Amino acid sequence: MSAAQLIQDAWNSQAKWLIVLRPLSWLYRGGFLLNKGLYKAGLKQSYKAPVPVMVIGNITVGGSGKTPLLIHLVKYLQKKNVRVGVISRGYGGKGPFSAYVGLDVDAEMAGDEPALIVQSTGVPMAVGPNRQKSIELLLSKHALDLIICDDGLQHWALERQIEWIVLDNNRGLGNEKMLPEGFLREPKSRLQGATVIEHAAQPKLPMNMHLAQAAPYLLNEGMQKTFDAHADFYAVAGIGFPQRFYNTLESMGVHQFQCHEFPDHHEYEIEDLQFEDGNPIITTEKDAVKILPLLRRNPDFQREIWVVPVDAVLSPACYEILHQQLKQLGILLDEGLN
Repeated sequence: MSAAQLIQDAWNSQAKWLIVLRPLSWLYRGGFLLNKGLYKAGLKQSYKAPVPVMVIGNITVGGSGKTPLLIHLVKYLQKKNVRVGVISRGYGGKGPFSAYVGLDVDAEMAGDEPALIVQSTGVPMAVGPNRQKSIELLLSKHALDLIICDDGLQHWALERQIEWIVLDNNRGLGNEKMLPEGFLREPKSRLQGATVIEHAAQPKLPMNMHLAQAAPYLLNEGMQKTFDAHADFYAVAGIGFPQRFYNTLESMGVHQFQCHEFPDHHEYEIEDLQFEDGNPIITTEKDAVKILPLLRRNPDFQREIWVVPVDAVLSPACYEILHQQLKQLGILLDEGLN
């Protein structure tokens, strides 16, 4: 087990031994607050884009459901005739950066989440650690009304007009400690007064979302098979919170599966998909964008690989707040379109 997986498991179980990391958490907290303070005091300069910026992120490490939320919002805004673009850090991608991401995107270059976002929406997108350069690259190619920043909540070098923070109630705030003792990137006080989207099956907040799965599809090109929920599967997941994926499988009637977890943003090799028998694999859309190139490079690989797509379902309050926030920025949505 890798060190990253070890600490991820410890966070999820709130292991008591994490207390030995408290001095490092104090250092992280001090550095974080100092950096934030320098930007607030104007001693470090932030970039203000010529068009409004909306950041969708979280205060925790690991999956929260923000990528499905972002994809849903992009599709919604596109239907409302809002010219929207997306920027991302491109975590896990090898670059070179900054880079424009087209429909023929290579997840190895851009990162798995950017590849999934573009393939799902066709949205104009640029990736790279320098958000200013990514925005300038986007605007050199497209006239946009709004730019959505995938993650980057703690990236104070970029000014933003709207922030949405996704809070996954499956994980909550863990032990409420900052990195590395806990999985908080910021103190929990950050949630006060913020636009918080509660990700929960039984939410308590009016602004909430949940993920609804659609019918699984076969990733293997040219293979004709029928999905059998009663088959024995290998559940392969390289995401921040794989338990959510396992819960999804069980909710759709898939109960016989062996869990094979990899670190978030794992770079797959064909050996990762080799098992002693011929049982099918079932995986997430985020993993699928990196597995598909492997299948194309290994045409003799014949094991079925099924993908479970999910869509974010938002409460009415989310749309109401979105409309209000965009209206304040002079962005009007076409109400005649659904």
